[in-house]
Amino acid sequence: MENQNAESLEKIRQQFETGPYPRVPLENSLKEDYNSLYYHNYVTSFYLRNQKVIDTKDKIILDAGCGTGYKALALAEANPEAKIVCIDISENSLKISQERLKFHGFRNNIEFHLLCIEDLPSLGMQFDYINCDDVLYLLPEPAIGLQGMKSVLKPEGIIRANLHSSLNRVYLYRAQEIFKMMGLMDENPGELEISIVREMMKALKNDVQLKATTWADNRENNPEFFMMNYLFQEDKGYTVNEMFAAMKAADLEFISMVNWRHWELMDLFEDWENLPVFLAMSLPELSAEDRLHLFELLHPRHRLLDFWCGHPNNGSSFVPVDDWQDADWRSARVYLHPQLRNSKLKDYLIQCVIDHQSFEISRDVPHPTMNPVIIGSDIAACLLPLWDEPQSVTALVERWLQIRPVDPLTLNPVSQEKALLEITKFLTDLEAFLYVLLERCD
Repeated sequence: MENQNAESLEKIRQQFETGPYPRVPLENSLKEDYNSLYYHNYVTSFYLRNQKVIDTKDKIILDAGCGTGYKALALAEANPEAKIVCIDISENSLKISQERLKFHGFRNNIEFHLLCIEDLPSLGMQFDYINCDDVLYLLPEPAIGLQGMKSVLKPEGIIRANLHSSLNRVYLYRAQEIFKMMGLMDENPGELEISIVREMMKALKNDVQLKATTWADNRENNPEFFMMNYLFQEDKGYTVNEMFAAMKAADLEFISMVNWRHWELMDLFEDWENLPVFLAMSLPELSAEDRLHLFELLHPRHRLLDFWCGHPNNGSSFVPVDDWQDADWRSARVYLHPQLRNSKLKDYLIQCVIDHQSFEISRDVPHPTMNPVIIGSDIAACLLPLWDEPQSVTALVERWLQIRPVDPLTLNPVSQEKALLEITKFLTDLEAFLYVLLERCD
C-alpha cells in the first residue's frame, strides 16, 4: 500500500510539474474580485462558527497545495497583515506561486515550502486558517490529508477543504475510464494524449450522452480543460456521506458548506411552504449531513463538496440572530463584511441615496444569494457609517429615526420601538448573507 501511495503521489507531482494549475496569467489581479475574497476571508468562516468578528492581522494562514498561487493571492488580498504560508509538491508550481505573489506586491510575511500535507508538522508552525483547494480528492484517502492539517491547526482554527462530487462528475469519470482503457493515462499525459482525446470527442455524434454531458467546443483548444477533466491523474469523486466519513475519521467537526446558501434544500421545491405532508414532517428532523446528501441526490449541481471544518467542540456557542430579544439587539454591534467595505460600493450607495434609487447591496458579492438583494435608498443610507467603523444597533436606530422620523402613511412620529423593529428586521435579512455581521455584547 505504501508503494502504491508513493506511486500515486508521483503521478500527481509529474502532472502538475509539467502542467502547473491553474494557468491564470501572472498579472491577473484579485484585488477587486470581492466575491472570491469573501470566501477566502477568515472573517467569513470564523463568524459562521462563532458569531464573532475577528481581526486577520497577525493570523497565520496556510495554503496547502497552493499550485500556481492564485488562491494564495486571494488569501493574501482577503486577509490584510496575515502571514501566508504556501506548500506544494511541485517545485515548478511553487516557483510560479512565488512569482505571482511578488508581482502583486506581497514580498513580506510570505513563505513557500516544497512539502507534502502529511509532512506539515515538520514546519513547526500552528495555523489559524488552512485553505486546501482542489487537493484532497487526489490523495489515496482524504482523511489522511485532513489529519495532517488538523495536526497543525490551532484549537479555534478552521480548515477549508473540498472533494470532487462523484454525482456531479459521473460522466467525466466514465470518460476517464475510457481513456485509461486506451492507455492514455498510463504515464503523464501530454500533447499527444490530448490530441487523441480531442479527436475522439469531436468524432462522436453530438447526442451521444458522454459528449453531450462533458464536451465544450469552446474549450477544445484549452489544454487545461483536458488535463483537469478527461486526463486528470488520480482524480476521484465522493458523496456528502463520504465527506462526513472523512471528517469523522480525522476527528474533525463539520462547520458549514463554503457556499452554504447554494445548498438550501427548500430552494429545490416550487412552494416550500406547501410541501407534501410526509416531506413537511420529515425534513425538519434531518441532520445536516442527511439534508446535504438529499440535496446532492436531487440536484447534484456542485462540482465540489466545498466545506469548512475544525477541532470538535471548539466553536463558541451563540444564540442565532433570529432568536434575539430586544435586550440582545440593544447591546449589539454591527459590522459590514470587509469585502463590502470598498470605496466603489460606498460611492455607488451614495449615488443611489442622492438619486433616490434602490441600492443593490449584493452587487460586488452576489454569490451568497440566489437573487440580487436590493434595498431602498432610505434604509441603505442608514448603513453608510458602517463603511467607516462598526456601529451599535442603537446608533443605527437613532440614524433611522432622523432619516424617517414620521410614518409616511399616518404622518405620525415613528416610535423608538417601531424604529428598532424595522432596523432589526433589516439587519436580520442582511446577516443571512453575511453582508452585515452582528455581535452581541455580553
